[in-house]
Amino acid sequence: MESELKDLNSKPAKPQSVEPIHEEGSTKDDRPLLKSDSFPTPSESIEELEKKFAAYVRRDAYGTMGCGELPTKEKVLLGLALITLVPIRVVVGMTILLFYYLICRIFTLFSTPNREDDQDQEDYAHMGGWRRAVIVQCGRSLSRVMLFVLGFYWISETHRVPHTESKSRTENDGRGQSEEAERPGAIISNHVSYVDILYHMSSSFPSFVAKRSVARIPLVGLISKCLGCVYVQRESKASDFKGVAGVVTERVKEAHQNKSAPIMMLFPEGTTTNGDYLLPFKTGAFLAKAPVLPLILRYPYQRFSPAWDSISGVRHVIFLLCQFVNHLEVVRLPIYYPTQQEKDDPKLYANNVRRLMASEGNLVMSDIGLAEKRIYHAALNGNNSLPSVLHQKDD
Repeated sequence: MESELKDLNSKPAKPQSVEPIHEEGSTKDDRPLLKSDSFPTPSESIEELEKKFAAYVRRDAYGTMGCGELPTKEKVLLGLALITLVPIRVVVGMTILLFYYLICRIFTLFSTPNREDDQDQEDYAHMGGWRRAVIVQCGRSLSRVMLFVLGFYWISETHRVPHTESKSRTENDGRGQSEEAERPGAIISNHVSYVDILYHMSSSFPSFVAKRSVARIPLVGLISKCLGCVYVQRESKASDFKGVAGVVTERVKEAHQNKSAPIMMLFPEGTTTNGDYLLPFKTGAFLAKAPVLPLILRYPYQRFSPAWDSISGVRHVIFLLCQFVNHLEVVRLPIYYPTQQEKDDPKLYANNVRRLMASEGNLVMSDIGLAEKRIYHAALNGNNSLPSVLHQKDD
């Protein structure tokens, strides 16, 4: 579920500094994603492509696109897992999904979904009372059970206090008007895998930004509405995109001001990486001028990396199910309170939060984005036709 609050069909802006510090705030993120040297040439080797698109390169035992040559021992382990572990995990996982769907269906009976004015958005996240509490608590518990089924038996969580300079910004800036810490309007996280969604559901059960087609997926569609997902169509017209961005901004403001409102969970990178890099942030999460809660996810591995970068979805799911133990580390940072200057300039706000997360998570800041990811995938598949790559539908 790759969230992105930017129209990908818009023409790339002219090259400029990757991280401007003082610019006029804007609802449009015009940070350049493509550079002239991003286009692969037929003569480029795999090594040259990996250097250019390092944020999407797989470095585990399974190699590029998960198609590397495996040693005999690994092949035997895969074969055993396919006939023993995978069927059990699939059956148990589908049972959990169906069970939670039934919970959502029963506890939303005779309830009218919340609908945004003039937007094709509806959700059950604003439903109050004991029925909402049952949906949330069951969702959190069953998400953790699902992670256990996938091999994430232990999840390491660290609450980190930033360095002195960053600490003063996160604790003191913008909070002088209240002794009690303000509620963040959104959780900001790096995006590594679809497993991120399950972790955040088990932790805080937030609302996400999702493709509109998710609402029509059997079982998952109703669950996404109970989460309060904001649906976006990436190939939609600019006017529709502005409407969705407005819905997200209002939802962030609502979560900040109302403790009973569902909190937003946003991946400002707009796509997944291999977990070692942090892509440029889009400004959609920062337009509301509300505090945010930065959170960093890491997936340590020995054989197979749970990161969903340059590998197909089906192959990734199979290999993930075949791995008996998977690891997840979470670093929670203090709530980030924007200064007045950051409130006036969402791009500055986004860049500063990104720098903090990169520093505290030991992540490398990269200046590439989703467009380069599509180019890299196309090059690996032998397709160097740039127009068709840039205008293809989401992975």
